Amino acid sequence: MRKTLALVSLSLGITFVNSVWSVFAQVPNLPPIPIPVPSQPEILPSPQPRQPQQGRSPLVPVDMATVCNSSYSCLGWDEQIWGANGTKGDQKALLTAIDNSLYYLTTDKAITTYQNYPIREVTLDRVRRSLLRFRQLVVSAESPAQLQAAVNREFVFYQSVGKDGNGNVKFTAYYEPIYSASRVRTSVYKYPVYRRPPNFDKWTKPHPKRIDLEGKDGLLGEKSRLRGLELFWFANRFDAYMIQIQGSAQLNLTDGTRTSVGYAGGTDYPWTSIGGQLAKDGKLPLNGLTMPVLIRYFQQYPREMNNYLPRWERFVFFQETNGTPATGSIRVPVTPERSIATDKSIMPPGALALVNTNLPFFTESGQLVRRTVSRYVLDQDTGSAIKGPGRVDYFMGTGKLAGDRAGITGGNGKLYYLLLKE
Repeated sequence: MRKTLALVSLSLGITFVNSVWSVFAQVPNLPPIPIPVPSQPEILPSPQPRQPQQGRSPLVPVDMATVCNSSYSCLGWDEQIWGANGTKGDQKALLTAIDNSLYYLTTDKAITTYQNYPIREVTLDRVRRSLLRFRQLVVSAESPAQLQAAVNREFVFYQSVGKDGNGNVKFTAYYEPIYSASRVRTSVYKYPVYRRPPNFDKWTKPHPKRIDLEGKDGLLGEKSRLRGLELFWFANRFDAYMIQIQGSAQLNLTDGTRTSVGYAGGTDYPWTSIGGQLAKDGKLPLNGLTMPVLIRYFQQYPREMNNYLPRWERFVFFQETNGTPATGSIRVPVTPERSIATDKSIMPPGALALVNTNLPFFTESGQLVRRTVSRYVLDQDTGSAIKGPGRVDYFMGTGKLAGDRAGITGGNGKLYYLLLKE
């Protein structure tokens, strides 16, 4: 299981970005924090399933023809497969994500999960056959319209009932940061991430809280019960904290080598939103609160980290993964813009899905603008902040640009799962 919360949602539809933290402590007297209110393009219409009764399925089959006049074009075509708006097509990435899910479906874990899956129509065999057929269609189709026409004929859409029973789903995004780190503690690199304790399964509950394990300032060190389990050291406390949020990271080490870390376990506490806490305390207005705004706040007031970071009581442990890609909860690599995280207690792991939401994109001038898009994705991850049928976390990729995009992703959309017609 790669990540602690897929979330990286911060419960505000936002994620952190990674590039400015290594030097923020030296930033002098920044100007007042602007609070941008990004525009939110309206999501295209979709069927409105009724609120299910308690215990009923979080997914309902929908007749798209009743909304889309006998076509699915109202959802929009997934033009990214072939390339659109000046971007290169990512057909190969989509096929890789499909292949990763197909591999997962051969595992004992998948067999056990689907044997106990509560939705009768969603079986391992049907999910597998759906992926195989969709893969054939992606390879053979010559245009978005041709692919969509084939999907219309051969697949049934199962819509998530969403957070309100009307199909509205809250979207956020996460990414894999890249940080500088050291294998040994130095006067500069002094904030650690830790290995999973060998006796962790025997820890009594309630588990120690974050403040008990690393201290208010993150420097509990020799007094911590985790002493000796330090895995890597970071120059900035927020780098180490951020990795716990994102669940993995690529690391550029001080000895000139490169490696990575991935999720290895965590204490049993729920997600707490830093942004929500700041808004609750009147430090920042909730309206327009994105991660760039939060970053700017902590740049101006670095001591506030001591007050707010410990409020997320959960603590996450890591293992060195030697440069392997970020891995999802179903233990296959996640693919940029083709993998999502959902609540795996109710959503089908590894399955093919279609999301319809608005996402930020870079223009030629380097500005981020939002566009409403449809994307075929594979459900390959989860997280402690991703609960219920009304939450999706979208994997943006690795590095600063992915982090910049993830940091302002947020809004409502629609989520559909695609299964071959019986």
